[in-house]
Amino acid sequence: MRKENEVMKQILDFANSEDGVRAVMLNGSRVNSNAPKDIMQDYDIVFFITNIEDLSYKINQSWINIFGELVIMQQNDFEDGSYIFLMQFKDGVRIDLSFKDVKKIKEIVREDTLSKILLNKDDIELKISAPNDNGYHVLKPSKKEFDELLNEAWWIQTYVAKGIWRDELPLAKYMFDVILMDCIKTLLSWYIGEENEWNINVGKYGKWLKKYLSDEIYNDFISIYPPIDYDKMWESLFIAGRFIRRIGNLLAESLEYSYPTKDDINVTEYIKKIKELPRDAKEFS
Repeated sequence: MRKENEVMKQILDFANSEDGVRAVMLNGSRVNSNAPKDIMQDYDIVFFITNIEDLSYKINQSWINIFGELVIMQQNDFEDGSYIFLMQFKDGVRIDLSFKDVKKIKEIVREDTLSKILLNKDDIELKISAPNDNGYHVLKPSKKEFDELLNEAWWIQTYVAKGIWRDELPLAKYMFDVILMDCIKTLLSWYIGEENEWNINVGKYGKWLKKYLSDEIYNDFISIYPPIDYDKMWESLFIAGRFIRRIGNLLAESLEYSYPTKDDINVTEYIKKIKELPRDAKEFS
């Protein structure tokens, strides 16, 4: 695997050789002093180019070979005309290389607090502070946001229960693993944010939740993820309800909001009825 200085040299050598590339920016975890450092860290790079409508980098992609032998690559376009190459190389190095309009460099640098300029050919005057993850901190939810999340966390459980009862595993798993667990992860991020005076970054998709939760709460959290077994999915669904109740009440008290006790009781009773309902039932009773 190439060392960081080797990869950065390849990137800057290429940028310097391309007249259309006027500036280079590094962002993401490699700029974040609070992010764990390991061999799996991506290189999140932005090339600021003079003509974003020039599609030569997309049409002729032989330039990618300069950076190594690919395992796989994905290229995505964005509405503003910018585009990105997500490149995984066989030696373990991954480079996510974006191409953006150099006219937008000031705006982008201003908005992304995890930015470090590596190359500035035209000495563009940029107001850039030392990289920090302030722009990625968990934000305190408004009462409306809190209410909506808790409502969703209980509402979606009715979908999970219905999917299990109907033997619709793909739907039940999606509603549980994606929608419900996203609600729980957001609830936990708020819990961590409140505990740390809203001065914390839990990472994309809550990847650093383990770092900031007690062992007890984290183990309770991961125990919610259900296996592919309906009996155990039912068990996990009720565990999820108890967990939402516990964290939701703690957070509601800290934020001086109201926990939706009525929704909690009603949904818990409702999904218990579905669990006991015969598969061939003609009436709901």
